[in-house]
Amino acid sequence: MRFKKLQFSDNNAQKIYENYLQQIEFATKILSKADRIDVLAEMNSHIYESLSTRDQSNSEISNLVDTLERIGIPSDVLKPLIAERKLRQATNSFNPVHVFKALILNLSNGIIYLVFFFLYLFLFSFIALIFGKLFYPEYTGLFYKDGKLINYGILENGPEMQQYEILGYWLIPFTVSLAVVFYIFITFLLKLKRIISSKLKSR
Repeated sequence: MRFKKLQFSDNNAQKIYENYLQQIEFATKILSKADRIDVLAEMNSHIYESLSTRDQSNSEISNLVDTLERIGIPSDVLKPLIAERKLRQATNSFNPVHVFKALILNLSNGIIYLVFFFLYLFLFSFIALIFGKLFYPEYTGLFYKDGKLINYGILENGPEMQQYEILGYWLIPFTVSLAVVFYIFITFLLKLKRIISSKLKSR
């Protein structure tokens, strides 16, 4: 969607309008450049359409102020849209920073996002294991005894159980691989959730 500023003959109306655009830009700064422009153009279109239905005998500034009040404060009215756009960006890019921000923005949109949020936090346990193996190698590992998995992680009596630790420093690439697979899997589930939600909304 292309964006083109509206022009007002009243200078005060122009200033109010441009100030509103700045509020939109500030509210959407977390989004990608393309999404920021798209949201700005969409809001601008709403302003234009709303103004075209106003009584033209009123002053420009009166019609504009009334229109902007009806649309609402950008930081409030755009919250759901920003959350949805950020989620789409995150699931398309697989960037962990975008994913984390998207989940934070969507926490108020349902318990399912809270579940995803905690799943992503669980990924930090893999990072902890890697550092554990680097700094406390005797306590960290994959402990396997008598055909049973005793522990995958940090074990208090690790030094006494070293004979049952089967990976050694191979635990690090193993954990990294596991973390990547887990990350891709839950991000895919998040993307699937977004697609299903979009289809349900379009019905």
